[in-house]
Amino acid sequence: MTNSLMEKDLSDNLKKTLGPKLKVIESTERRIKIETTPENILEVATSIKKLGFDQVMSNGGTDYPDKKIFRLDYHIISVNVKKLRRTVLQLTTHIPKDNATINTLITVFPSASYHEQETHENLGIVFEGHPRMERLLLPEDWDDIPPLLKEFKLPGR
Repeated sequence: MTNSLMEKDLSDNLKKTLGPKLKVIESTERRIKIETTPENILEVATSIKKLGFDQVMSNGGTDYPDKKIFRLDYHIISVNVKKLRRTVLQLTTHIPKDNATINTLITVFPSASYHEQETHENLGIVFEGHPRMERLLLPEDWDDIPPLLKEFKLPGR
């Protein structure tokens, strides 16, 4: 089976399992991009893990002030399943800026811990159930808004 067929089979399996809770954005060789709602993210993450994807290698967000949302992306890989090691699965959801809260994925992927903490610090997204929603990288005396928000202005500019 070629890689692109494997990715298509994986994304088809997720669609079959989760139905309308999941939208496949792209399924190409070595890359699967899927989208879900914040309410369904834990169930989708659990299904992804059952397929053999076991590590969050990165997580980040993008601020869309004109739409008043954050786009949140998790990039998930497999360390333990050899045939999946070259495939990256991107799990995306959108969160309203006026209620920037979502369930943490560390109950499914413990490796999401650092990445969620960094995203919290830089964008202000709260990951419910995360045990360490505290400062990680910014200076202790930081008293401004999260620095990756589009409204953030560098001092002196």
